[in-house]
Amino acid sequence: MSGVYLDTSVLAKWYLPERYSDDVDTFIRENGPVHVSDLTVVEMRSLLSRRRREGYIDAKSEARVFATFEEDIRMGSLICHPLPSVLPRGAASLISILPDVPLRTLDALHLAMAREIDASALATADRVMADAGKGMEIDVVWFGD
Repeated sequence: MSGVYLDTSVLAKWYLPERYSDDVDTFIRENGPVHVSDLTVVEMRSLLSRRRREGYIDAKSEARVFATFEEDIRMGSLICHPLPSVLPRGAASLISILPDVPLRTLDALHLAMAREIDASALATADRVMADAGKGMEIDVVWFGD
């Protein structure tokens, strides 16, 4: 058991004020440190950039939030796993194993990483990720509607 793997949909709620942000904060504090991957770093950077372009945050907030995220990795609040070379094959396998779940590429990679680190649970606010996690028989912690 490696702990809880967070996907980016949940992680965003920890850094930006969104619905369920308080619940995510409590969850991470009670279950931390939690796990992410190098893929999460790229997705978080992309998410913040998109939020700035859409006018939800300004450039200063974007830089501050990303710096805080990186500091949380350095300080060990988030355990960031490198992407192993077997990850793409594992993701492709999940897409085959779960043919009725409309699994997207990046979600399949996150799920393969959760399986690779033997995560005890997956925290997500993404319905497809939650369905896939259940199909993988991994405990899903849901932070969505």
